[in-house]
Amino acid sequence: MDFRISGLSPEPFRHLYGLTDAALAERGARRCVADSKPGFPDRVEVRDAEPGERLLLVNYTHQPADGPYRSSHAIFVLEGAEVAYDRVNEVPEALKLRPISLRAFDADHMIVAAELARGDEVEALIHRYLTDPATAYLHAHYATRGCYAARIDRA
Repeated sequence: MDFRISGLSPEPFRHLYGLTDAALAERGARRCVADSKPGFPDRVEVRDAEPGERLLLVNYTHQPADGPYRSSHAIFVLEGAEVAYDRVNEVPEALKLRPISLRAFDADHMIVAAELARGDEVEALIHRYLTDPATAYLHAHYATRGCYAARIDRA
């Protein structure tokens, strides 16, 4: 089964690019500079920032459905990112480097399955979940901090 992994659109974050630290703070955001790789996974390009690259740490509602799993959490967005990751049958390195919590949601936005995976296990778990007709879409989260990483759909 083919799958598509999508990063976030840069559109909701563009108004933050280039703001002063004080202006970011007024909006509940912070600027960070990557000092290691891996360590700062961007959610637009779905890659780890290179040391010295600037990122914005923002709260993002990754599960906006009006229900019990509605959720938001802190995420990093590469400051200036313009093109969202969008690939078919390709798991980006950022999702292979760290433990991933893969969550399968049904059409009513309820979790029907969830499991931790590492490295090449991620792709196998994606295939297993997407072959289940109860699964409408998947969310990948970086397991250690619980942060949203990317959305996965049937391609």
